[in-house]
Amino acid sequence: MKNGCKIIDSDMHIMEPLDLWEKYMDPRFKERAPRPVRVPTRGDLNLLLIDGKEPRQNSPTLVHDVRMISGKRNNTRGDVIDFARKQGFNAKSQLEAMDIEGIDVAVLFPTACLHIMTMPDMDPLLAEAICRAYNDWLYDFCQENPKRLYGAALLPPHDVSLAVREAKRARDKLGFVTAFLRATPLPGQTWFSVYWEPLWAQLEETGMTVGFHECTNSGHYPHLERFGMGNRLLRHICTHVTGQMVTMVDIIVGGVLERFPQLKVGFLECNCGWAPAWLQRMDRHWGQLGKNDAPLLTMKPSEYFKRQCVIGCEGDEADVGFVVQQIGDDNLVFSSDYPHSDSDFPKATQEFFHQEMPGDSRKKILWDNCVKFYGIDG
Repeated sequence: MKNGCKIIDSDMHIMEPLDLWEKYMDPRFKERAPRPVRVPTRGDLNLLLIDGKEPRQNSPTLVHDVRMISGKRNNTRGDVIDFARKQGFNAKSQLEAMDIEGIDVAVLFPTACLHIMTMPDMDPLLAEAICRAYNDWLYDFCQENPKRLYGAALLPPHDVSLAVREAKRARDKLGFVTAFLRATPLPGQTWFSVYWEPLWAQLEETGMTVGFHECTNSGHYPHLERFGMGNRLLRHICTHVTGQMVTMVDIIVGGVLERFPQLKVGFLECNCGWAPAWLQRMDRHWGQLGKNDAPLLTMKPSEYFKRQCVIGCEGDEADVGFVVQQIGDDNLVFSSDYPHSDSDFPKATQEFFHQEMPGDSRKKILWDNCVKFYGIDG
């Protein structure tokens, strides 16, 4: 709690331990499991190989690259999370970070596993085994304090039937509150395709939400190929926002929320300032072209968003108050993004309190909206 407000972090991150796969991987897949290796030519970073391959060609998947995670790569604020690094980013350090920020409850998303499912040719059964191992580890991690730590399930996108099976297991046996998917699907996929309907139906039936989240270091972004892989700044500016913008159109205008009116969707770590203009653009184009191109929609795209979606905001976003004025305060949730280098830890929550907005709106964004979205007992 901070300044008299209870706080849920809608999108906090863990750091996967290097021995996760050795301890949790199904023995049948251990020889093909993710394996961290040192690459001196890349600054001695830890690279995660899967089945002997990188998740995406020429794109390092970083595990415990302390320079990136702490901000030391840019010579900024690296010492502020030394307490967590010294503890191996274990669950006790996660709770300590939450206490420093005044965060009561956190929903935990991955770091290395943000982009571990981006190999389009991965064996679907291997993908499922990787997800099971990660989810089992995360369950044990959350047992340090299950009333404060909640899991986001990693799902395999290579076979929808396996994604359904793991989502059901994560909900029924592990008690996870949301399913994590990369906003940018594998090549050739669209989220509005009937192919994904078994997953949306499973999530809707069980009350499990889906949280879309992007990542810069891997994935398939044809519009960003002009930047290459060498300039993280150019890519990082674009990936999170543009990936989520397209996915929002995919999910809403593509008719997913019309077909699954109880499905709850989160668009996380993408800032929120663009949302009002994007919703207005969807509404305007739907009014002009919807009769022919989206005949199944029965209301404006913005109305589906308000009925079924949330979007994340962070403490240093100067325009959160403006977004509240434009679209209201029922669909915004707070995120610290700890411990990543672009997080404002340890001042993420305090910066949010500097935002100009009504006190009731602040309470909704920090607590009420997340309680409703994730189904967490408030």
